[in-house]
Amino acid sequence: MANRLLTPSILLALSLSACAVGPDYHPRAASELGVPDGWSVSAEQKAREDLSQWWTQFDDPMLAGLVQRAQAANLDVAQAVVRLRQARESLVQQRANLLPSLSVSGGVSRSEPLRGGSSTTTLPDGTVTSFSQGGATSFSLGADANYQVDLFGGVRRGVEGAQASYAASGYDLATVLISAEAETARNYVLARVAQAQIANARDSLGIADDNLQIAGWRLQAGLVSSLDQEQARASRAQLAASIPTLEASYNSYVSRLGVLTGQAPGALKAEMEAVKPIPTGPASVAAGIPADTLRQRPDVRAAERNLAAATANIGVAAAQLYPQLSIGGSIDAGSTALSSIFDVITGRLFANIAQTLFDGGRRASQVRASEAAADGAFLAYKSTVLTSLEDIENAIVALQTAQRRQREFAVALEASSNQALLARMQYRSGLTDFTTLNQAESALISARNGVVSARSDAATALIQLYQALGGGWDPSTTPTVPTTGGTANGN
Repeated sequence: MANRLLTPSILLALSLSACAVGPDYHPRAASELGVPDGWSVSAEQKAREDLSQWWTQFDDPMLAGLVQRAQAANLDVAQAVVRLRQARESLVQQRANLLPSLSVSGGVSRSEPLRGGSSTTTLPDGTVTSFSQGGATSFSLGADANYQVDLFGGVRRGVEGAQASYAASGYDLATVLISAEAETARNYVLARVAQAQIANARDSLGIADDNLQIAGWRLQAGLVSSLDQEQARASRAQLAASIPTLEASYNSYVSRLGVLTGQAPGALKAEMEAVKPIPTGPASVAAGIPADTLRQRPDVRAAERNLAAATANIGVAAAQLYPQLSIGGSIDAGSTALSSIFDVITGRLFANIAQTLFDGGRRASQVRASEAAADGAFLAYKSTVLTSLEDIENAIVALQTAQRRQREFAVALEASSNQALLARMQYRSGLTDFTTLNQAESALISARNGVVSARSDAATALIQLYQALGGGWDPSTTPTVPTTGGTANGN
């Protein structure tokens, strides 16, 4: 009879479980996020190229090798992989709530009399006999099943939110990855820039030594006062003082490269010792249409998935306002003899429904808190979108201005070289004073450093643009980890 009454209840519960409270998530339109149709700066809007391995565009094998090492061994990337694994296990745990739980148990017990363990009886012939009551052994087996019926979709909303959080963690991993790649490339460029600056400073120091020697000769010849020699000494000392600072900068960049590739700070010093030119990439990079470009950025996609998770959590909280139904059953068997343990088997089937009538508004408050969290997630999503647009446009302008500076400094370098050569010849011939020569030499040093600085700015701006465009990963996949754990895939 109980079974006949329970079966309709279960069928009703299963039919009700098809509904899910809380709002369904819908992607937001570009207009809601403030995405414009085009860029506010001069940019190529043609279809963008494959940027998954943008570092190869610099045509520098050492740079490419260092980026690949950072991909494999960077500790920030490794930590992001661990966080992704944790998110995957949270999804597994949420999915487990959709299934019933089953437990089995078994036991054996032994009882022995400790006192008064005998009884007497009188036989038919009148004989009184004592019987000793020995111990007894009993065996039992049991199985229990329980299932929390997802009447109003709270569990399914939890799974939905966990899936979104797992995807967001995958995109967070991609964000950390492209950041590590860009940081490695940037420090490599700055290390080469420091090498070029050191070389310029040492060349200038050699010229200053020559000027000091010439000033000394002219002083001995009585052609000039000691003022020229002191000016030459001061100029030479200032140049010499700049070299240690440049060497310290170079050391910091190389040390940073070692840490970025998961090694000790000095691991790459021998490998980087040979002087090589500053790497240069293509003159321009197609930025594409803003809406399409933003889809390539993993941080934007992570923010969107966080919004989806926050929306699902509203349903999780809302489901707590409604009745909770659980069904279950158990099977038990027991006997004093193991061979006959299954001779008698008993079973039980039950259902339980519960509804909170008063909790001081706690559950309703949890729903409102989840709604507020979803509103905050949307604002964070929009902020990420707008910040991404800002990053891209700033990088485009930085690249363009650095390229213009390069062209102007090339002209300045040519003019300063000619000026310094003429001033040096005239000073040797006594046709000009040392102040004029010193000014010409200073202008040449400034122009040389300006060319190096502009090349550095162009290379770092190009790296910045590649990163801002979401280059350095495969945007056609969502990074995941294998079920056995380990490194992430999707790049």
